[in-house]
Amino acid sequence: MAVTTSLDGPPRSKLWKGVFAVTGIMTTLVTYGVLQEKIMRVPYGEDHAFFKYSLFLVFCNRITTSAVSAGALISSKKDLNPVAPIYKYGLVSVTNILTTTCQYEALKYVSFPVQTLAKCAKMIPVMIWGTLIMQKKYKGRDYLLALLVTVGCSIFIIYPAGSDLGPNDAFGRARENTIWGVSLMIGYLGHGNSLSNRFDGFTSTFQDKLFKGYDMEIHNQIFYTTFCSCVLSLTGLILQAQLLPAIHFVASHNDCFFDIALLSTVATASQFFISYTIRTFGALTFATIMTTRQLVSIMLSCVWFHHPLSLEQCIGAVIVFGSLYAKTFMRNATPKQSPSDKEQNGASSPVKGIP
Repeated sequence: MAVTTSLDGPPRSKLWKGVFAVTGIMTTLVTYGVLQEKIMRVPYGEDHAFFKYSLFLVFCNRITTSAVSAGALISSKKDLNPVAPIYKYGLVSVTNILTTTCQYEALKYVSFPVQTLAKCAKMIPVMIWGTLIMQKKYKGRDYLLALLVTVGCSIFIIYPAGSDLGPNDAFGRARENTIWGVSLMIGYLGHGNSLSNRFDGFTSTFQDKLFKGYDMEIHNQIFYTTFCSCVLSLTGLILQAQLLPAIHFVASHNDCFFDIALLSTVATASQFFISYTIRTFGALTFATIMTTRQLVSIMLSCVWFHHPLSLEQCIGAVIVFGSLYAKTFMRNATPKQSPSDKEQNGASSPVKGIP
């Protein structure tokens, strides 16, 4: 009887660890997806005002993550001194800020499902940056899957539902057609080479290059990168004269304050679950969970925010997620995962995962 218990113990422990990881990632990141769309697309208060300060969201997220990571370093009695030169953290912070700001800004012009599917096409810019900066080599199937994902994303964007073509969305927000909005849309449509995807693909690859050779604890890296992001985003808010208007808007709309506070909390909490999942189960399991999270987030957004899907969009989504799952399963069949595979799975750098 004792032997049976000892044999059943490890699998059961692994199962509960898996449940913990999946529940944590799904809860925090699905909530994050819903909140960012609500903040950027749904009006607040009796005056039906829209929140439009994307950089302020970045600042709130980063200052929360920075504070928590500093607390983790202090509580674990680990060194608070930077391991790498400060300028390296700052360089990564610049691209990280641009990535997240573009992500929020895009929601002014496109729906969350479109934005999420377009972000899946980051495989191509990641491969380009990896080849140019890190001299990495990719297999033919990597290019094929990247092409399929791009085709699926293009189909999803080109063929919106008829009711999604009007001048206003379901919440009365005008579908803006400024040069900036058109540039973002062309970026998403142009085979995943949007500004957001360029910066996102560049951030992880550039970070690998900068921090190569440093024995760096994850919380140390997150703390200094997010601290630099705090300084840079605060500077940007002051220079653009957006800090006081953003604070005034939040102070005038309590529900917006609650949404931003919760957004920053789940964004920070997700880092723990991402790190835990990669450390416990590896990059392949993490990639599978993240793909599922994207699918669930899109379905929830369509129901919650009234995004109708055309038949063509459903086909495009099937192509994208089918390709992503195929990529994960094929890598799972590979005996040993190369560094480029890890980077492709989005698990090579902890800061890359910061929403």
